[in-house]
Amino acid sequence: MVRERIAVVATDGVSVDEHFGKAEHFLIYDLDVQMALVEKRVTETLSVGDPDHAFDPDKFGRIATLLKDCSKVYVTRIGEMPAAKLKFLGIEPVVYEGAIADIFFLAG
Repeated sequence: MVRERIAVVATDGVSVDEHFGKAEHFLIYDLDVQMALVEKRVTETLSVGDPDHAFDPDKFGRIATLLKDCSKVYVTRIGEMPAAKLKFLGIEPVVYEGAIADIFFLAG
């Protein structure tokens, strides 16, 4: 039985290094006695490049559907609205910048 499933935003597959809104894909990991990459889920970006852009609930909904089986999503940054919406759905946004491999020890 898997202890926890998480999503990670990483452009290089090694480090958490991207803003939630700029994610083009999520790396999905299962945490149990070890950390195992399950799959890469391609997504559309929430951000349109304008820091003052309006929140797009339809686009967010499609992204959230990709993450529905995850308990946490690790990102370098996330806007207040997407963070609140994820929390409402039971997905904890974790602001973190560093090696993906270290998440296993942080999640303890």
